[in-house]
This record gives sequence, C-alpha cells and structure tokens, in this order.
Amino acid sequence: MYPSIPDVETGEVTALIMQQRAKATRAAVIEGAASIFEEVGYGNASLSDVTERASVTKGALYFHFKSKENLALAVIAEQHNIVRVAGEKIAAAGLPALQTMIAMCRTFGQQLLDEPIVRAGIRLTFEASAFNADVKGPYSDWVATMEMLTRQAQLEGDVRPDVVAADFARYLVASFTGVQMVSNVLTERRDVLKRIDDMWRFMMPAIAPVRPQDSGTP
Repeated sequence: MYPSIPDVETGEVTALIMQQRAKATRAAVIEGAASIFEEVGYGNASLSDVTERASVTKGALYFHFKSKENLALAVIAEQHNIVRVAGEKIAAAGLPALQTMIAMCRTFGQQLLDEPIVRAGIRLTFEASAFNADVKGPYSDWVATMEMLTRQAQLEGDVRPDVVAADFARYLVASFTGVQMVSNVLTERRDVLKRIDDMWRFMMPAIAPVRPQDSGTP
C-alpha cells in the first residue's frame, strides 16, 4: 500500500489543478472571443457565439467575464501583452535602437498576419466607442517606448539630434497605425510587411544625421 497523501497536500494539489483549469478556460474564452470579434466586430458579436466558438458553457464564461464589454477589454489587454512580450524580446537582443524600432514594427506587422488575438484587439480598439472603453493605454505605452528608443538612437548617432523624440514617436505610431489599417482595407493585410518597410524607407531620410559626404564636404 502506498502511504496516503496528507489532506493538506491533497487540498493544495486540488487547488492547483482547479487554478490550471480556470486559467485554461479563461484563455479558451479569450481566444474564442477574439475570433468572433475579429470576424463580426463588437456590435454584432454575442456571448452565445463566444461560448460556442470557445466550447465552454455560459456559466464558465460568466465566471470569468461579467459582460461583453469585460470580454472585449480582456482581448485588448491580451493583444497588448502579446505585442509587449515580443517587443521585450527584441529589446533584449541588444540591437542598436533604430534597428530595434524597425524590428518591433515588422514583428507587430507579422503578428497581425499570424495572431487572431492581435487582429481582434486592434479592431476592438477602433470600435471602443461602442462600449465606452478607455483604450489609450497600449498606445501610450508604445509611444513611450518609441520615444525612449529614439533618444537612444540619437545618442548612438543614427537619428538627427534636432529631431524631437516625443514628436517623432507619436508620428511613428500614427504612421504604423495608418499603414496597417489601409493595408487591411486594400489587401486584408497581405502586403502589410512591405508597406511597413515602405514607411521606414520614406521616413529614414528625414531622421538620418547629415554625414560629411552628404553635405558635399571632401
């Protein structure tokens, strides 16, 4: 006979299993909701559609999310988290700041192609007026990150010192947002990576430092 597991330990194991199941259920609901929101938008999505897509009961859904608004905000938060984690990995690679900025934009673009949660989060952000949500957080974080990297790129000599870092960061985020939106409208984002590359190609001459050879100095 194996010795019996003490009740305290059994309780801890049971609690851990329940926590893992709850976490898995929550993730399944967010993934299901993301696919619905991406397809039909916030206004046309129903919680019944989400439960069917996520293969969970209504009780399980309502245990984690009390309303469609709460669920939409969770999808936006998860989208921001996916992008943030990828950005942190790029930043940890030790690339020059300007290359890091370019890599972050391209990675975000690839996520728009590969990640339904990212696509859904972006769509919900633009539909946020339908559920009176404050969705400035992800944009504020991204602008702050790009401002910091712009300042670092200036120190590294890859961005002109007279560029106002805060202004450029806002312009960059707005440009990226517009590029991916137009790409979505025209090609369902099939060309989004090329358009992001085009964006940087047009911006680089405006921010690049003037080298002696550029000014005609021998």
